[in-house]
Amino acid sequence: MIKKPVKRKKQQPRNEQKLLAFLKKRKKDISPLLIITHNFPDPDALASAYALHFLASRIFHIRSRIVYRGLIGRIENRNMMNLLELPAHKMKPREIEKYANTALVDTQPAFENNPFPANREATIIIDQHAPFHTPVADLSIIDTECGATSVILAKAILSLNIDIPERLATALAYGIISDTLNLYRAKRPDIITTYLKVLSFANIHTLARIQLPRYDKQYYTTLDGAITKAQMRMGLMICHLGKVSSPDLVSQIAEFFLCYEKTDWILVTGRFNRKLHTSLRTKCSGCDSAKILRECFDRPEDAGGHGQIAGGSLSIPRPSEKVWHEAEQNLGEKITALLKCNKRSRLYYPFQGDSKCRTS
Repeated sequence: MIKKPVKRKKQQPRNEQKLLAFLKKRKKDISPLLIITHNFPDPDALASAYALHFLASRIFHIRSRIVYRGLIGRIENRNMMNLLELPAHKMKPREIEKYANTALVDTQPAFENNPFPANREATIIIDQHAPFHTPVADLSIIDTECGATSVILAKAILSLNIDIPERLATALAYGIISDTLNLYRAKRPDIITTYLKVLSFANIHTLARIQLPRYDKQYYTTLDGAITKAQMRMGLMICHLGKVSSPDLVSQIAEFFLCYEKTDWILVTGRFNRKLHTSLRTKCSGCDSAKILRECFDRPEDAGGHGQIAGGSLSIPRPSEKVWHEAEQNLGEKITALLKCNKRSRLYYPFQGDSKCRTS
């Protein structure tokens, strides 16, 4: 009996191959290219944008410019910008309108954490976050398991078999470890392999200077207030910081509390420019923190994240102390209900002693 040949599925090109092929094919059409990060960009967003800028400008001779909206407030992120001399610029008014071609990195058009107009279609989207719906772009690369958007760009550059410039390699290394909690959240072996390959081109001393900054007095004042205000119920910690100098502090304090032995979930909020910025963290592997946070928002698109990390912001059009307080309490109650933390259980301040404990 003659066996019929088995038809093999055609292997799909990897994300790095898709990106390089697109840039090579469209390099004349998409120059100049405006590269946009999410607002208040973190190290992963900055490193990803820098890597795409390198590929566009140095490899494919596509003129490009990196822009962001908001502040770079966290001192580690400012260190990264200054020490590595990243070519990222604060977005000018109406700047997007001047560019026919745009690339969004570490964000997507449907998300509310970027200045991209609703009536525009992006040229390129590269991101690690789960989309609300399939993004529309000439090239869309979404990898929700990659750990950091920097991994996608790093793999593209590594596939060229070239020496990666030291500053770029250092940026990518920090982008990867900052978003994966020093690789703790890395779900695939290739993430660690990519990091190690990039690290071989990086400046270890500069990387250490970025990670170990000199904090100012304001940081410790905020930290002291956070420790005082932090509340616990079962395995959930909630901390409303009040007014903050930068939204970055919200996620930074959430990560700080993640190390506390009795916490499973951490919710931190901060008031900044008529928005209540929120950060949700968990130690529970396999949990979808972004889904949980979105369920607390009237507009789900105002929140996002991946795996054990989520963040978002609630608009407070007419802020007053009463309105701020109600928004904070409402968010805390919703998280408590969704995580099934019994309201009848003891609510207490873990760092102030039993005299501050109460039952609600």
